[in-house]
Amino acid sequence: MERRKFLGYTAATGAALMLDPFKSFALPPQKIKLAQVGLGHRGSGFWGTNLIENFKDVVEFTGLHDNNPGRMARAKELYKNNCPTFSSYDDMLDKVKADYIIVTTVDATHDEFIVKALDKGFNVITEKPMTTDEVKCKRILDAEKRSGKKVIVAFNYRHSMHNVQLKELLTSGRVGKITSVDFNWYLNVHHGADYFRRWHGRMGKSGSLWVHKATHHFDLLNWWLNSEPVEVMAYGSLEYYGKNNSFRSTKCRGCEFKEQCKFYWDINKDQRLVDLYVKNEQHDGYIRDGCVWSNEIDIYDKMSAQIIYANGVTANYSLTTYSPYEGWQIAFNGMKGRIETWEDIPYLQKMQDDQAKRHEVEMSQGEKQVGNDVREIMVMDNFNRDYEIFTTPKIAAGHGGGDVRMQRRMFIDTNDNPHHIMAGTRDGAMSILIGIAARKSIKERRPVKIAELTDLVPMANRY
Repeated sequence: MERRKFLGYTAATGAALMLDPFKSFALPPQKIKLAQVGLGHRGSGFWGTNLIENFKDVVEFTGLHDNNPGRMARAKELYKNNCPTFSSYDDMLDKVKADYIIVTTVDATHDEFIVKALDKGFNVITEKPMTTDEVKCKRILDAEKRSGKKVIVAFNYRHSMHNVQLKELLTSGRVGKITSVDFNWYLNVHHGADYFRRWHGRMGKSGSLWVHKATHHFDLLNWWLNSEPVEVMAYGSLEYYGKNNSFRSTKCRGCEFKEQCKFYWDINKDQRLVDLYVKNEQHDGYIRDGCVWSNEIDIYDKMSAQIIYANGVTANYSLTTYSPYEGWQIAFNGMKGRIETWEDIPYLQKMQDDQAKRHEVEMSQGEKQVGNDVREIMVMDNFNRDYEIFTTPKIAAGHGGGDVRMQRRMFIDTNDNPHHIMAGTRDGAMSILIGIAARKSIKERRPVKIAELTDLVPMANRY
């Protein structure tokens, strides 16, 4: 390879994306009314205090509900408003006026709250994953159809500038028809372990990381490829966390093994989590700093899958939850060439991240470029020794700036929908169905057809 040809951000939507995401061209005539169920860390943070701070002229909360009264009271304090709280979700739906119900509860309960809201005549915004199994998925699809209301699934990762530029290059046909994809995602031992401390480590609550975490990645694949899955063959095991240790406790606080456990974590150093969880354990018994070696953990910590798409693309995917670093790599093989890109791989970037703090920094909502650092996408043509590098600024904000851009499209620039970037129930279904099929494939040791799980017919070309 004799030379690089560096190109700047070239996406058709690039100009709009580079604007200050908090600046509005035109505010809605009246504030959008929101009611919310589920007031944990993500719910009361990104969907609460951050939303209020960033879009205070656009939205207002009219009702809050959580099954933990202490956490609900704390959320109301954080929101700094007189928004009424409801001990009963049904009571809130009967009394509240809202344009959207925001669902940010435990994954396995999403369907309950979504379906009730739709049947009461509300539109819904739900955190990903939309739900955790095929039966609950059908309940949501049926409720949306009969109610005439809509569900927005919060696939924020689509909205990062880096991922939009990759979508642009794929859509342009730059390397011809895509035939295969290699996609590897790495969670480090700090962020990865945290899924095993929380309710996410229980299959019955999260549907496993195949659903809770990988739904992000599968949705990106579906969107980038503009196609839908037809078959999944998967492998997975639990061989690092859970029962795979000689000692264990109930929680980190007061643990007799804290001096010898590399995963000891002091929740008392995070006052926000103390106020939300530690001070409210007596209400529901939920322990936020649970032991990563608990025998109750039953999800996989090592996963790989091969996904066959309706347009003929084969995708090879893996997820590791105990890597020394956190990041991802992807490569698209086309008839005319290859596209590769990555995020936060230490030996490929100029600066080394503090892995212990990396996720906290990445999820901060401050919208700013990280110095002169950029994300790179390599494009190389067959029979050509040269290659091009496309770049976008590296953004220090939630999901590469995707969080706030998604919310802006929800509440301000509602007609800004490049490449159908706003996700609905079909997108939500097709992403989780890959993970659900993967679970079934592992259990039954065979390829699983998506048609076994849904009456939705996978589309070769979505749009």
